[in-house]
Amino acid sequence: MIVVGLTGSIGMGKSTAAAVLRRAGIPVHDADAAVHVLFARDGAAVAPVEAAFPGVARDGAIDRRALGARVFGDPAALARLEAIVHPLVRARSRAFLRAAALRRAPLVVLDVPLLFEAGRAADCDAVIVVSAPPFLQAQRVLRRPGMTPARLRDILARQMPDREKRRRADFVVATGLGRRLSLRALLRAVRLLRGHGRPNRRTLWMSLFDHA
Repeated sequence: MIVVGLTGSIGMGKSTAAAVLRRAGIPVHDADAAVHVLFARDGAAVAPVEAAFPGVARDGAIDRRALGARVFGDPAALARLEAIVHPLVRARSRAFLRAAALRRAPLVVLDVPLLFEAGRAADCDAVIVVSAPPFLQAQRVLRRPGMTPARLRDILARQMPDREKRRRADFVVATGLGRRLSLRALLRAVRLLRGHGRPNRRTLWMSLFDHA
C-alpha cells in the first residue's frame, strides 16, 4: 500500500485537493477532521486540553474559539497544545492505515496541514504539496470569517515556508493556474504513484520529465 502525504500552507487549496482525491475513490485521512472529533463532546483530547488550559471546555467539548484565544500569539502555549493533540491525531491516522491495509487499498492519502512541521513526512512514501502565489493565498484566507491580516501573519509564522515545502515535495500541484489544470496535475501525480508501486524520488522525477 502506497501512503501519500498531502499538505500545503493555509489557503493553498489542500482541502479542495483532498475532496478531488476522495471523489476519485482514494481513501483520505483528514487530520483537521480528526482534531474536530478529538475536541468534540467526550473526545479523547478534551480532558488533557482542559487540564492544560483550564476553562476552554464547555459541556464536555473544547470551545475552539476560547482555546484559540489562549494560544494565539503564544508559541509556548501552542507547543503545549500540539504536544497533546499531535500524538492523538497520529494514533487515529495509524488506525486508518491499518484498516486500509486490511481492505487491501492500493493507495491512501494522509491529509495533514503540518505534515513536515510535525515530522509526519516520514510516515509517507511520497508527498504532494499544493501551492499558490502569496497574493492569492492571502485573498483566499482573508475571505474566511474572523480572519485578519495579523492572524494570517501569526499562522504563517508557525508554518514552514511554502518554498521549503515545495523543495521537500515529490510533487507540487499549483492551484493558482485554474481549477482544471490543478485537477489534471493532481490526478497525474496519483497515476504516476500507482504506476510505479512503492516509489522513490528519482523514479518520480524521471517519470514527470518523461511525461512532460
